Amino acid sequence: MSPAIFRFFNIAVTANLLVAVAFDSLPLYAQTILDPATPAINASEIDDSVRIQTAVDSAKGSIRFSSGVFYITRTIRIDLDRVGFTSLVGDGTTRFVMSGPGPAFHFIGTHQGTADPKTVQPNVWEKQRMPRVHGIEIVGNHPEADGIEATGTMQLTIDHVLIREARHAIHLTKRNRNIIIDHCHFYKNRGVGIYYDQVDLHQSNITGCHISYNAMGGIVAVGGGVRNIHIGSCDIEANMSDNDSFNANVFIDCSQGSTAEVAITGCTLQHSADFPKSSNIVFLGNGAPGQITKEDKDSRWGHLTIADNILTDTQVNVHLKHARGATISGNSFGEGHQYNLLVEDCVATVIANNSFDRNPPYYQGDTAKSNDAIAIRKCSDSILTGLIVNGVMRQPAAIVIEDCSDMNVSNCSIFDSDGPGILLKNTKDSLVNGCLIRDRRQQRPDSASLQIEGGNGNEIYNNKLSHGVIGASDKR
Repeated sequence: MSPAIFRFFNIAVTANLLVAVAFDSLPLYAQTILDPATPAINASEIDDSVRIQTAVDSAKGSIRFSSGVFYITRTIRIDLDRVGFTSLVGDGTTRFVMSGPGPAFHFIGTHQGTADPKTVQPNVWEKQRMPRVHGIEIVGNHPEADGIEATGTMQLTIDHVLIREARHAIHLTKRNRNIIIDHCHFYKNRGVGIYYDQVDLHQSNITGCHISYNAMGGIVAVGGGVRNIHIGSCDIEANMSDNDSFNANVFIDCSQGSTAEVAITGCTLQHSADFPKSSNIVFLGNGAPGQITKEDKDSRWGHLTIADNILTDTQVNVHLKHARGATISGNSFGEGHQYNLLVEDCVATVIANNSFDRNPPYYQGDTAKSNDAIAIRKCSDSILTGLIVNGVMRQPAAIVIEDCSDMNVSNCSIFDSDGPGILLKNTKDSLVNGCLIRDRRQQRPDSASLQIEGGNGNEIYNNKLSHGVIGASDKR
């Protein structure tokens, strides 16, 4: 272990001369550089845990790890209030092999406030803010080895990090605020890629990451109180398995708490329809009992935006249940082997300007069996507009709207699908306007373009329907 002390320079321009003034006083936070231990005959004889923990406890702040492999058998605890500002830094050539249970690194802070500045205690700013992990790899070598856990932190920043073969890559527990996870790889872990585990956490940004082949889910939020999850420009693939699993690339369950104000934008989410319960995005918005006021009995959580993503090759591409205030717009859907979109018992949903297309190069072999259904059930006060729907197979209709009310369907183009283009079943007080529905196949089912079964108070007008309407309605 060789400490290196930074010199600080004050650069000033005086009389057109560049002057550098060195300050020799010891800065508050110096730097510790750690090299890997001298390799033993058997790597299992090496344990760097004590050396790394000692470096953390020395309160030098920046711990830089040289190229090579570090072996640890117990969690390195970073008690921020005791050791102060801490960064774990590599240049991408540093590997940690965790051969014990628990996280390789556990950041522990004391922040109990919110993101509001007046709730942040002075010791958080003076000792704890923005712990960082940069440029390292963590490999799990134990069934219960995790990558990084964070508890009570403020502004944790994790960037350019690879975690693989662990249980959970990133485990967020109890309470945290203002987390950034950026340009990371969470690959082939046995648990969850990023796990919001009964945590109270507002303001978290996940950007530019690959999150793939994590057997229990990609990004998972269960319980707690979570707000402002921003997931952007990520590739999120195949985070599911046959085991007891959340089986989704993004899975949010409010039934034990609440999660809201979620944006999933500009991502590719896909694979794998081989698992019968697989989904790209699941949002279960029905909140835990006791979280609603006496005046408002509706416990649906939401404020969810799913925008400008590619969503393919799972049994269900997007599944919303008991949500309120969800917007699904500008996405490209394909290969929803059961459903491209399933929306149940939701209120104030906007589904706009999406492409649901059976693109021939993708629909070959087993993929040809994909149904691509769109079903809206027990919903109200919602809009479907500007949709392209092509090639929904083996379904009652291309778009099924069942047991709904106050639905506004407009300006949709629906082509070459089995059954009617739109089926309104036991739906009332709704509007279908300005839609183009055509089936141009030579061998097509004997069905109308639009069908109404039950319900009342619906208005159908100004549509171009190649095969007419079946069912009673107010037509104009």
